[in-house]
Amino acid sequence: MRRLATPVLAGARAAILHRPHPTVEALTRQLAAIGLAAEAHWPDLAPSVLAADFVFFDVDRGHDAQFPWKPGEAPMPMVALIGSEAPGRIEWALSMGADAQLLKPVGDGGVYSALLIAHSAFVARRALAAEVEGLRARLAERRTVLRAVLLLAGGQGEEAGYAALRRRAMEWRVTIEEAAARILAARGPARGGRHDRHRPA
Repeated sequence: MRRLATPVLAGARAAILHRPHPTVEALTRQLAAIGLAAEAHWPDLAPSVLAADFVFFDVDRGHDAQFPWKPGEAPMPMVALIGSEAPGRIEWALSMGADAQLLKPVGDGGVYSALLIAHSAFVARRALAAEVEGLRARLAERRTVLRAVLLLAGGQGEEAGYAALRRRAMEWRVTIEEAAARILAARGPARGGRHDRHRPA
C-alpha cells in the first residue's frame, strides 16, 4: 500500500465559510496553533479563496451558490463543518466534495487530523480522476485508430488497413494514434462515416 506524503501545514492558508460564530473563533485558534493563516468568509467565498490550501465550510446553512466552482470540483481539500446530521445536509456536503468533517461545536481538538485526512482524500481523489481521464483518452485513441484502419482497408480487411496506417505513421514519423488522427482530420467531418468506410485512401 502506497503511503501518501504528510503535507507541510506551516504557512498554509485556510478559508472558513461560516457565519460569525464561536465555531469560527475556535477553528481559527486551532489553525493558528498548527501554523495556518485563516480568513473567514460569509455569505460567499471571495475570489481570493482560490489561493487557499484548505476550505472549511458550514454544512447547516451552506448552498451551491456560495462557491466559485461547480459542486465536487473544488481545487483544494474541503472540510465539512457539521452541526445537523440530517441526511439531506450530509448528502449535500458529500456532493460538494467534502474530504473530511468536523462536528460542531468545534472544541480544542480535531482540526489537525481533519486537515491530514482531507489532504489525503483530496490527493487520492485527484489521482483517481487523472487515471480515469487517462483511460478515457486511451479509449478515444483506440476508436480513432479503428476508424482510420477501416478507412484505409479499402475492402481488404482490417489487417491491410492497419498495415497502411502503420506505413503512414512511419512515413510521417509520428505515432499510430497521431497518424490516425491526421487521416481522419483530412477526411473532414462529412466523411469517415459508414458510407466512406471501405473507400481506399
